Amino acid sequence: MVGCDPNKAKTARRVIEVLEFFDEHRRQATVMEIARRYNRPQSSTSELLAILVEMGLLYKDPRSRSYTPTPRAAMLGSVSQPSLVRDGRLSMLVDRLVAQTGIGTTVMGMVGLDAQIFRWMPGALPVPTTQPNGLSGGLRERLCDTAAGWLLLSTMAPERRAGVLRRLRAETPSGRSFDHASLNEQIQTCARQGHVVGPVGFGAKGQMCAVLLPSDPGERPMVLGFVYEPQERIDPASLVARLQKSVQACVNPMSADRPPIAPMVSSAA
Repeated sequence: MVGCDPNKAKTARRVIEVLEFFDEHRRQATVMEIARRYNRPQSSTSELLAILVEMGLLYKDPRSRSYTPTPRAAMLGSVSQPSLVRDGRLSMLVDRLVAQTGIGTTVMGMVGLDAQIFRWMPGALPVPTTQPNGLSGGLRERLCDTAAGWLLLSTMAPERRAGVLRRLRAETPSGRSFDHASLNEQIQTCARQGHVVGPVGFGAKGQMCAVLLPSDPGERPMVLGFVYEPQERIDPASLVARLQKSVQACVNPMSADRPPIAPMVSSAA
């Protein structure tokens, strides 16, 4: 097996970090802001940004010396994505749900044995987490350790799912084991319901509710969910219903009415 060149892997990771930085509600950024976020040297960060400008992935404002992503950065690979992603409906849905509810909203998918955050939009109230930079795009968590992972596992054929669970148990670090029968029962419940309410994972001290996004044959499953700290004002069943109705309206705008909805969470004390 040919090993990966550490320098090339490091460069690829840093390119993705730059694009993820802009995905976190930042329209523009300076070299120092990006370097500080990822604890990188200013000189190498500046060189990397210059290359991305040359490739047409970033614009540079000569007056403010700030950078912004170009449309090319958003369009790369879009032709092979599911239609909800390709035409921007999923991104707009995430933005709309956060604006309507004030609750952090995420899109997750499956990468190997992990659930990965594809998109994260924070809400009005922060969700405590052990992650140094909080929840963000690109984070990964074992499928067995997050409710989103249970929902993703529910899309697998039983034989394949059994093999995945065996691998997860075999590779589980000491002290983080799970009961196979109990987890399999939760996954089967997810398969029947098409939604889940449970732990966020990713070091977050909160809960999430999520639904499966519709997909065509051959497409990999994704979930859409709310992430929040449990409190009296938040009713998980209502949030699940909101997600289901919103997804239906996103897939087929003529299939559901969308009356005005008052915000569910306020940042005020």
